[in-house]
Amino acid sequence: MTPMIMDHPLIQHKVSLLRDKNTGTKDFRELVSEIAMLMCYEATRDLPLKEVEIETPLSVARTKIVSGKKLAVIAVLRAGLGMVDGVLKMVPAAKVGHVGVYRDPETLLPVPYYCKLPVDITEREALVVDPMLATGGSAAAVIKTLQDNGVKSIKFVCILAAPQGLAHLSEAYPDLPIYCAQEDERLNEHGYIMPGLGDAGDRLFGTK
Repeated sequence: MTPMIMDHPLIQHKVSLLRDKNTGTKDFRELVSEIAMLMCYEATRDLPLKEVEIETPLSVARTKIVSGKKLAVIAVLRAGLGMVDGVLKMVPAAKVGHVGVYRDPETLLPVPYYCKLPVDITEREALVVDPMLATGGSAAAVIKTLQDNGVKSIKFVCILAAPQGLAHLSEAYPDLPIYCAQEDERLNEHGYIMPGLGDAGDRLFGTK
């Protein structure tokens, strides 16, 4: 499945502000949340609907509401936490799960260390959120963790992606829908996205 690179003007504008090294922690955090909210709009476009009758102040209307599976937002720790509130603003009833995977700085391989999912996760569509898709190793490890826990329907949402990460994730999971705000040029020798925006976790939580 071809990754969807979003070209909406508001998303592109906010990503540009996000990249700026002079953007402070407060503004960075707000921008990540806003971008996640806009991306959630597109990532949920295919949710099934059902027709219902609604009594308005004037009459009865036949209209539609979301039907089928409910959503779970799965934050890849720690930077994925910055995207959760934006998604919840669009889907307030979604439950939230957390999967912790860090990348070994020497081997660049993913190392899982934490997993806490909603008890009814197998009945939900999982929206995995992580601002950065670099090598793709951590994202692939998270997808495997969800599948091992019985999750059948999964989507991955990131803000920036390197070509290597998109290729790795698409090859590992050909049927996985991937939503990305912008595809960057490359990874550097340390596995960071270039030109990128730095370390998303550090900028979100002021630990740089």
